[in-house]
Amino acid sequence: MDYRDAGVDVEAGREFVNQIRNLVHSTFRPEVIGGLGGFGGCFQLPSGYHEPVLVSGTDGVGTKLKIAHTLNRHDSVGIDLVAMCVNDVLTSGAEPLFFLDYVATGKLDKQQLTDVVAGIASGCKLAGCALLGGETAEMPGFYQTGEYDLAGFCVGIVEKSQMLDTSQVQVGDIAIALASDGIHSNGYSLVRKIISEKGYSWDYRPESFDGQTLGEVFLTPTRIYVKPVLAARKSGLDIHGMAHITGGGLPENLPRCLGKNQAIKIDPNSWSLPSVFQWLAENGSVSLEGMYNTFNMGIGFVLLIPQKQAEQTISFFQSQNISAFTIGEVITGSGELVGLPA
Repeated sequence: MDYRDAGVDVEAGREFVNQIRNLVHSTFRPEVIGGLGGFGGCFQLPSGYHEPVLVSGTDGVGTKLKIAHTLNRHDSVGIDLVAMCVNDVLTSGAEPLFFLDYVATGKLDKQQLTDVVAGIASGCKLAGCALLGGETAEMPGFYQTGEYDLAGFCVGIVEKSQMLDTSQVQVGDIAIALASDGIHSNGYSLVRKIISEKGYSWDYRPESFDGQTLGEVFLTPTRIYVKPVLAARKSGLDIHGMAHITGGGLPENLPRCLGKNQAIKIDPNSWSLPSVFQWLAENGSVSLEGMYNTFNMGIGFVLLIPQKQAEQTISFFQSQNISAFTIGEVITGSGELVGLPA
């Protein structure tokens, strides 16, 4: 017997690496040293920093991958993988420098995983970071045929004096929301349960979805906020805090950027819920409290800024084709969100 008899095709793995080589190289920044294929990726720190701080983050895509497997569509989940990591790193004020991925599958399907890596490369370009390397593991018997799992790892950099660490947030700061592109990459276990129990197919087109199928809507990739947010800071906007709205929604994530003895008062009537959230609530009979504790509810990222810069901030992001709106303000408290349905 040999390794191929056991289900692992080493030669196919080599061919796959050669197939994705150009995709990876297309993301490289000037600081990348060397190419693909070494035991480690090498990256020289950018010049111009006096006290550089490295900020790291890691995440996955979750059960959204089950939809990609079912529909055999793999071109967007790689963007999700990058987005979930770089948006987290961004909350410290850091610019993402490089990204690494880990892909595990039962049997290597070169075209399938090339589509995945193409999405990862697209996400890296959107974030301005290099896809520095990764690992592809073929694990027969561990994953079902045609299925794979993803993990991502990102490192960013920020000048220590420009780092956001909750100490800058002040009572009276305004919470500005940046719109999401749907439900991003959280809550998919509930999404899949609702669709399964209602007996819908992924090709079903609800009237409120503007002609799109369930599969198209729920595979919409997570928005990457890196370039517009970094540009906002460079333009002179005084951002005091940032939150990436992921698992647990606003209640779980927004308090993470608050300082001691602070809370946020939210006005849930200050924005209109996108149709996808209304559809999920109705079809799953999910309470408003359950919705807010599971999904982003149309808000992918939140900035805390001085009240005097609220209009300027909203105008800036609208000029970047991102819908932005005021949702509340920082008040005295103990880390809670006030005003959401309970």
